[in-house]
Formats: sequence, C-alpha cells, structure tokens
Amino acid sequence: MDIIKKLSEELGIPAGRIEQTVALIDEGNTIPFIARYRKEVTGGMTDVQLRELDERLAYLRGLETRKEEVMAAIEEQGGLTEELREAILSAEILQRVEDLYKPFKKKKSTRAGKAKARGLQPLADIMLAQELTEGTPEEVASPYINEENEVPDAEAALQGACDIIAEMISDHPEYNEMIRDFTRRTGLIVSEAADPDEKTPYEMYYDFKEKISAIPDHRVLAVNRGEKEKKLKVKVVVETEQVHRLLGEQVIVRDGSIFRDLLERTVEDSYKRLMAPSIEREMRTELTERAEKNAVKVFAANTEKLFMAPPVKGAKVLAIDPGQRTGCKVAALGSTGKLLAYATIYPTAPKKDIAGASRVITKLVDRFGLNAVVIGNGTGCRETEKFIADYIAETGKDLKYTIVSEAGASVYSASKLASEEYPDLDVTTRGAMSIGRRVQDPMAELVKIPPKSIGVGQYQHDVNQTMLENALTDVVEDCVNKVGVDLNTASPSLLSYISGINSQVAKNIVAYREENGFFTNRKQLLKVSKLGEKTFGQCAGFLRISGSDEPLDATAVHPESYETTRVMLDKLGIPAEQIAAGGVNDIEDRICEHYPVKAKERKKKAKEPVRPDNGFGALAALLQDEEFMGKKKKQPAKSRVKESIRLMADDLGIGSMTLTDIVAEIKKPARDPREDMPAVIFRSDVLDFDDLTPGMELTGTVRNVVDFGAFVDIGVKTDGLVHISELSSRYVKHPMDVISVGDTVKVRILDVDKERHKISLTMKL
Repeated sequence: MDIIKKLSEELGIPAGRIEQTVALIDEGNTIPFIARYRKEVTGGMTDVQLRELDERLAYLRGLETRKEEVMAAIEEQGGLTEELREAILSAEILQRVEDLYKPFKKKKSTRAGKAKARGLQPLADIMLAQELTEGTPEEVASPYINEENEVPDAEAALQGACDIIAEMISDHPEYNEMIRDFTRRTGLIVSEAADPDEKTPYEMYYDFKEKISAIPDHRVLAVNRGEKEKKLKVKVVVETEQVHRLLGEQVIVRDGSIFRDLLERTVEDSYKRLMAPSIEREMRTELTERAEKNAVKVFAANTEKLFMAPPVKGAKVLAIDPGQRTGCKVAALGSTGKLLAYATIYPTAPKKDIAGASRVITKLVDRFGLNAVVIGNGTGCRETEKFIADYIAETGKDLKYTIVSEAGASVYSASKLASEEYPDLDVTTRGAMSIGRRVQDPMAELVKIPPKSIGVGQYQHDVNQTMLENALTDVVEDCVNKVGVDLNTASPSLLSYISGINSQVAKNIVAYREENGFFTNRKQLLKVSKLGEKTFGQCAGFLRISGSDEPLDATAVHPESYETTRVMLDKLGIPAEQIAAGGVNDIEDRICEHYPVKAKERKKKAKEPVRPDNGFGALAALLQDEEFMGKKKKQPAKSRVKESIRLMADDLGIGSMTLTDIVAEIKKPARDPREDMPAVIFRSDVLDFDDLTPGMELTGTVRNVVDFGAFVDIGVKTDGLVHISELSSRYVKHPMDVISVGDTVKVRILDVDKERHKISLTMKL
C-alpha cells in the first residue's frame, strides 16, 4: 500500500504536502510546532488535523508491518499463494488481514485439529465435494474406522469430518466478512436484568434491545458498565435462520448429495459454536471502541474549553473550599495568585458560626482589597454560597462570587507537586488555593492536575485509560502552546506542556531561573541543562519574555524569523521598540501602501437612469460622509491586505502564511486567544431550588457536554439538563455542534422534579 497516497485520498490533501508533513513528524518535530511554524509545508493544517494525520499514519504503518508478519508466517507453512499474497497486500484494514491469516494461525487443541490428527481430513474432503449420490455416509466413513486412532465407528469418523468442515467454514475470510456485515446491519444489542427485583441505575436496560447499527455511544457505555457491575446480562441477537441460509448458499449444500443433512447440521454447528461467539465479541468490541473513541473526543473537547477559559485579570480572590464538620478552608490570593493569608471558618452546619465567619471574611477583604469570591462546588457548596450572598447583601461590600468545579483539586493538593510547592500548608489550604486560581488563570492551575481528573466528560472511568490520557495530554499541550507562557513566571507543570520540553527540562528551566534571575533573552535558554538546539527550535516561539532586550521575544515570532522580521520593520519604518509598547495597529495599512495591489480592469456598468431629486439627496450624501457620521477611517479590504502580504512575502523570500502570522503578532504582540472565550459569570445573590418554577428564564454556565445534551449551572445545587432535543429549534446531530463547556447561555425551565432533584431546561426561548 502506498501510505502517502492513501493518506492523501482520505484527508483530501495533495500527496506532496502529505509527504513533506510526514517527513517533519519523522524528524521529531512536535505537532504544535508544525501547526504554528511550518504552515507553508502543511498548507495551514490545524493541530487537530495534524494529530489525525499522525494517528492514521501510525495505523497504516502498523497495518503494513502486520501484513509482512502474516505473509512470513504463512510462507513458512508453505501456504502463501500469489492470490493470497495479493489479497493480503490489498487489505485496507487490520481485520481483513487477520481474517486471511485465520486458517493458518496456530490454534490451541480443537476438535478439528484432533480429527485431522486421526486421519479424517480425506473424509472431510469427500463430504465437501458432494459428488456421491448413492450409498450412505456410514458406508463412506467405514474405511476410516481405526481403534488406535480413537475412531471406533463410522459415526465417530463422520463427526470428526464434520468438525473439520465446521472449522474450515469458520476460518473462511469471505464467510466471516459476510456474516460480520450481516450482524452489523441487522443484529440487536439485547440486555436484561441480572435480578429484575433489584433497584439500580440501569432499570431502563432491564428489558432493552436496539439495533447495533443505531445504538448511540452513551447507551453502549451504559450497558457495558451495567454488565461489568453484574447488574445486566448483555448479548448480540441475530436471525440465525438467515445466517444459516447465507452460509448454506456459500457452502452450496446439494440436494442429491448423501451428505446433505450432515452438511446442513455442520453449517449450523459452525456458526453456533465457532462463528457466533467470535463475531459477537467483535461486534461488542467494535461498538465499545467506537463509543470510547467518541467519549474521549467529547472529554477532550470539554477539557479544551475548560483550559481555554479566559483568566479574570486583576481579580483579588477570596477562595473557599466548602466543608461542614471540618469547616470551610479560606485562602486570600493576590492578583497574581500569591497566597496572602488563610483561615478556617464555620458558617455551615453543624456549628453555623455566621458571626465568626463574617468577621474573618471582613478582615481579609479589607486588609487585602479582595474583590471576588470563588467557591468550590463540593459538599456544603450551596450553604456556603447562601452565607456569602447574605454577607454581601448585609455588608454592602463590593464583592461578587462565582462557583467553580473543584474536580481534581484534592488530587493536586495531595500530590507530590503540591507538597514541593507549599510544604508548610495542609492539603485543604492547598485545595482552596487551587480553587481560587482556577478563576485567576485556569490554564496555569489546571495543568497541575492529571487531565482525566478534571471531570468534564462521560464515562471517563469506563473507557480505555491509555487512549483517554493520551488524548487529553494532546489537548492540554495544544492549548498551552496556542496561548504561550511567560518564561519568567511559568511553573514546571506549565512548562512541561510546551513543545519539545519534558518534565526534567522544565525543572531545569526553573532551576536556572532561580539561580541566575529572570531570563532577559530567549537565547539564554541554550544555557539550560539538557536544552539543546533541537529543543530550542521546538520551544522558543512558545515562550515569552516581557522586557527582553530583544522586543520580538515578547511575541510568538520564532527566533528563526527574527532577521526577516527586522527587514520587514525597516521597510515599513517601524521601530522595534513600538512592539514592546503595545504593538503596531496600522501595520496592515503600511504594507498596503508599500505593496499596492493594482486594481483589475472592470467592465463598465450600465448607467442607471437619473431619478428626480425627491428632497432626500442632501441627507443621503451626509449619511455617506464618514467624517460627518463619525466613522473611523475605512480599513483595507481583507483581500487587498492578503494580496499585499503575499507581494511582501515574495520580496522577503518567505511564505505568505508565515508572514501573515508575523504581521498579526506585530499588530498585537502575544495576543491571548482566550480573550474570545465566554467570561466567568459572577453573582451577588443566591437562588434556591425551591424558588424554581417552570417557565422561569435564567442565565447559566455550561458545566459539561455529553452525547445526549448539556448540563448547565443555573445557580442552584443541581445542574439542569438541556436535552439534545431542546438545544435548538433546528436539528442537532451532536450537542457540541451548538454548545461548549464554559459557554454562557440563556435557558428556560421546563420541569422541576423536586423528589429526584432534577431540572429540565430548554434553550428554545
């Protein structure tokens, strides 16, 4: 198989571009680096597209390796015909290769294997030929009776021959593919209760069946979990008579053959005993792998939105980790996340020391000028929220609060990393700090937590953990590199996700910083232990230095492009210092002036008939006057800017995509893409569950997106569910097509189930 050609066909990208991109991957370049700094090679492929390419490349290479292994094994047995070789080489999926190898695969002791050892293969061949139309099967089998070979009678001989034929049928690659396809199209997943009288979360699956071709991924995972917990019995059901007919048509059981009845029973036995269990396992595995892959995709997309949540700049935070018996841990954090003070308060049951808690809060707020309260959503969250809302109302303090997910905070606070960062603090105080910092800079804090512990997905504990961990690590890596980090403030956790930097090099960077002071130039990275030229090339563009003696160090411009960038700045008359001062807003205007695009000849339009002045002519003229209307100077059209940049790129000898990125950085250095994401919702009052009534319209924050809808925090203890059917008036294939974690949405309450504490919402307002 030509892998490059195959990838080109699958991804719709020219083969030459695929080949060059694969070469970059093989050279050890990271996906973030290729996506950001090799756009001319890839044609601007995104990190998502590049990871898809990398994944398919690995699969196809693995497929080719397996083909070689299989052909070598078959050839060793003397069974590799030219036809079989061609069939293996043309296989496009691993399953096809394994089907072709199955007849030659060494098996454990089987009934067919024992029958062959007793010399019954010739009898099986006679039966399959179906040329005999007279006599009886027993007469044909009698010569094969052999006491020494444990074939005591004709019946035993015929049974052994049937066992050989049954295995031949079950090993046939075309038969397997046919029955697999039939099962995939028509089969059902059927589940029933292990104990019909037991109350479990799986009651909807106690008498359940759904077509394999139609069952949604989340139901596959739910059924799997119920089966794993021994609450459900699950099986694949197909029309066996149809299967027998299909196999019979292939084996061609002839009416006149004396072996007709035996062969029909053998076909049925082959399917029931050998094929059905195998194909059922394959179907279950296929469904599970599909469901897991989708669940991981959902989890990854949710994690990306969480990591790309915008930091709340200037927030001086009072962070609260709610508790009841042991109290609420409180941490006062400066605008940079520095711990200023910490305490424990008891505003909730059993102590309910409201007055004492209020005194502590007032002292911290007044002393440090705190302006935001961040509450974790754990046990005692809503009671704590009520206390804070009442406190704000009673004191009139200029405070607002928000509630954040504390998933993973306990994992971090008890980790080795947390112990190294704050050895003198107990785990609960570390947890409160983590909760507060999730608002100040979500990404910088969340990188300290194993991605799968963040808790935004579905069935994360049921899916393949290696696949989940790899996917989430990729997402976090892409997010961190999209944003970039400050080289002089980034933690080792954050640095370890930067392109080319592993955990040891990250620690070495921090150690160098602590020993030698702040970095003043990107080139100093080359002095860091174990950070060589190769790693420097991969990571430098993603590491920012404010106040560097090289202004471009504060941007995402890669050092390899510094010289070209300086030439560009000289041509445009832009001093490098202007970049550090906040960027060059009119750089695109300057490029258009220096590289004007000649207007194309246009066909003269037919003159419109002159209309009589109806008295509004002067007003119309004023409305078109930009100075009169107070409009800003008209910006160059995007197409014109693009063409001028292309002309300049040709002049500078670089790619236009690279120059476009450089121009964007000069215009607004180190722009944070998180600025475009929905802002955190802060509140000053509280809503009680009992206050909710159908028809009420509220604003909330999307906390999780799953296959069947989205969970929205509307300010009460329980998140409301917007079912996929209520997300939009138009058809929605998947919730992620219209909604993401962190989105601020308006919803209307459809139903409030006070007994089960469930809230149904709609976004169809």
